[in-house]
Order: sequence, then structure tokens, then C-alpha cells
Amino acid sequence: MAPRTIALAVALLLVCSAAVAQDAAYTYTVVDTGQDVAYDDNRAITSPAVGEAFFGQDAHYTTNAPSYEDNGDGTVTDLNTGLMWQKMPDFDNELAWADAVGYAEGLTLGGYDDWRVPTIKELYSLIQFIGGSGPTAAESTPYIDTDYFDFEYPDEDSGERVIDVQYWSSTKYVGETMNGNATAFSVNFADGRIKGYPTLKGPGGKPKKCSVRCVRGATTYGVNAFAANDDGTVTDNATGLMWAQADSGDAMDWEAAMAYAEGAELAGYDDWRLPNAKELQSIVDYTRAPDAEDEDKQGPAIDLEFFEVSEAESYFWTGTTLLEGPGQGVYVAFGQAKGYWGDPMRGQPRVLMNVHGAGAQRGDPKSGDASDYEGGRGPQGDDVRIDNYVRLVRNVDPAEVEQVTPRKPTKDDNAMLGDGKGPKDEVPSAPANRPPHVVRPPKIERHPLPPARHAQPAGHRDDGHRQIPMGREKGQRTEPNQQW
Repeated sequence: MAPRTIALAVALLLVCSAAVAQDAAYTYTVVDTGQDVAYDDNRAITSPAVGEAFFGQDAHYTTNAPSYEDNGDGTVTDLNTGLMWQKMPDFDNELAWADAVGYAEGLTLGGYDDWRVPTIKELYSLIQFIGGSGPTAAESTPYIDTDYFDFEYPDEDSGERVIDVQYWSSTKYVGETMNGNATAFSVNFADGRIKGYPTLKGPGGKPKKCSVRCVRGATTYGVNAFAANDDGTVTDNATGLMWAQADSGDAMDWEAAMAYAEGAELAGYDDWRLPNAKELQSIVDYTRAPDAEDEDKQGPAIDLEFFEVSEAESYFWTGTTLLEGPGQGVYVAFGQAKGYWGDPMRGQPRVLMNVHGAGAQRGDPKSGDASDYEGGRGPQGDDVRIDNYVRLVRNVDPAEVEQVTPRKPTKDDNAMLGDGKGPKDEVPSAPANRPPHVVRPPKIERHPLPPARHAQPAGHRDDGHRQIPMGREKGQRTEPNQQW
């Protein structure tokens, strides 16, 4: 072959390789949660082996480990997402939602003036589920990497609770919460939740005020690119994740959810798993809600052109444990995040209503009887279901996820759960011969979908009156670490 021909061939190969690499790059990298300890229904445990009870949770799989660079100018770059963040928010001034938007638009930092309030998916990319709140700031660990991001708890002398550390997103709820409140979503980096808060009328009839951490960079992060595979699965080309088109069909507790996912076979694949909190939140469609003002957007907060949902008002399990008291698993509400809200002291009976909005992320007991929680849990009376649905996930490229052995837990890991019963000498192991809660389905039937298209998603009212949770008389202790 002539030298010129060889040179042309090499050049063509390089161009093609670059094109492939560019196509393989994801515009919506889902950053790992950082959770590296295994848990049973109540406590941190020595990791179970494959096939044992509680295998298949968040800590057993890792992908896209958090990675940041401090730019030395008051900004931090996320090396996974490419987004640039404000390192230190204005801790002295919490802002109403509209004021937060104005603050971001007027911010100049690091030589840049194109800052904005992050979307809920951008903001949630920063959360790490290795935090936990205690009675005081000194006994608490934030749900964010404080090696790179400045973080402050409230001044305890001010009367605010340790968990009052909500950060605004730019994502407004498409319905209303708390009987008519215009709402925007926030992430609480003190207690690891997404909840909606009032943008117009909050505590004392005034707008709720939260912190804001500004962001800049490409606006494609958080935008899904779904494609139907016509075999019962859906690929998100933005994240590199493949999803089951249909959900589990039946609701189940946390342990059973893991067994269901680990035993599933679908479309010729058997490496399905229970998604972690950030993976599952990545497919929430915040332009939809059962109570959306636009009738065309009414329904569960997920793209129904690609996904099937057994129940519109549904919650879905993740494999992530919420370290806010013993025995809580993280779930994402694709239906309205309901709670029993009212103020009997003011003659307002508690009523089950939408308190935090479809697309919220909260925690549910991993096991037990939901009837034991009549009136819900916490200041907003979050409704308790325990049996939630499952949507399977896997990586399109299996090499992009690694199955790992979680580290052995310490006394501090159980102390973080707030049960006051950390192990004295040894950490319990998972029960090796515990029978599964459900029979694993041999296979999931295929459900063909319409021709593929790429979806483009878009980006409450608490009235400020703290209530006494149902089942609790004045003077009794409430469950710790629950925000209103």
C-alpha cells in the first residue's frame, strides 16, 4: 500500500474513533451516591454474599465515583458532569425563591457572570448518601462533600433545627401542594431529601426562604434521551442506563425489592439491579404530576410514552439507605408525595394531602406493617407504605458498573442511624439462610413500545405551621430528624 494511502487510512481511522468516542460520551452522567456500607432492615451489617438476604443494595454496585476539582477562585468543577459550582453560598442570607433567581442572575464569581439556580437534577447530582443528622451539628454529617463544598448548619441559638438546610432548585412543581401553594423543589443536604416548598406563602404567610448554591455550564445535564428497544426495555442514551419498560406490578418491602431485582431476567439480560437513589431520580419527569395544572401533563411523573406504571400514585424503592433513624430506605415518589397535614391546636383536622409534590424523594420503613403508622410520620405526617414498587435498571455497557464488597461497618455507622444501639464489639452479619419475601419471577414478559423518540423534560405549600404528628399528644417526643 502506498504511503499516502496508508496516511489517509490512518487519518480516517482517527476521525472515526473520535466520532465514536464523542457518541459514547454521556450528557447526563449519574454520579454515584457514595454509599459504601451494607444495611439490613435496621442496622449496618457485614456485607451479605450473592444470593443472601439484602444482597443487591446500593453499596454493592459503584459507578461514576464523585470527583471534583477546586479551581481556587471560589468555584468547584464536577469532573463527572462538567458543571461548575459556587463553592461557598451566602450563608448569612437565605432567600425566597424569586430572590434566589435574581441573586444567581446577578452573581459574578471566578470571572464568570452566567450563573443560575440549578435545576433539581443538577442540584441532586451533588448529594452523597453518607450523611446523617443528629441532635446537634457536631453529631451530624452533611450529604455533600465538604472537602470541596462549604456547608453550614443553622445557628442552634436561633431556634432553627439542625435539619433546616434546604437549597433551592429552579424546578417549579407543575401542580400545587398543601391545598394550593405554588411550589418549587429543594434538596436538603442536612437530611438527604427532595421536597417541595412554597414559593409565595410559607412560614407566617411569607415566602419560604432557603439557601442557594449557584451553577453554570451546559444546560443539557438532566435532559433524558429515551429510546424504546421493542423488547420490554428502554435505553436512556443520555445516561447510558437501560430500564425495564414495566414496573414490578406488585408492591413489596425493601428486602423483597432487592431479591426481585437480583433474580430478574428481561430481554436476554440477567444483570438487572435495584437502582440507587440518583439513578431512579434521573428518570423523573418534572413536567408531569397527577395534579398538574395542565391536563395533558396529568399522570405519574414519568414519560408514559416509554414507561408503564401500575399505579399513578406510586412510590418506588431504591437500593439506597437513608441514615435518618433506623430502618429507612430511600424511595422516589412518582405520584404525589402525600402526608397527613393539619393543626388540631388551631381546629384544623389532619387530612391526607399532597405535601411535597410528585418527584419528591423521602424515606420509608424497610419492613413492618403500614397500619402501625396511622397518621404518617414526622411533622408533615409523611404517609407510610412500606410496600413500594420496583423498576429494574442495568448499564448498557456492563463494564461501566462494578460489583464491589462494601466495607465492614464500624460502631459509628450504626450510631449514625440514631437508634442509640451501636454495636459494642461486633457488627451483625446478614442472616445467611433467611428466606426471601417473594418468589422471584423467572422472566418478565416483553411489552413492545411505540417508535423511539428523544424526550426533552423541563425543569409546595407548607404553610409554616408546625403540627403535632397524629398519634402524639402535646409534650410527647416526636420522631427525630423529620422536616416540615
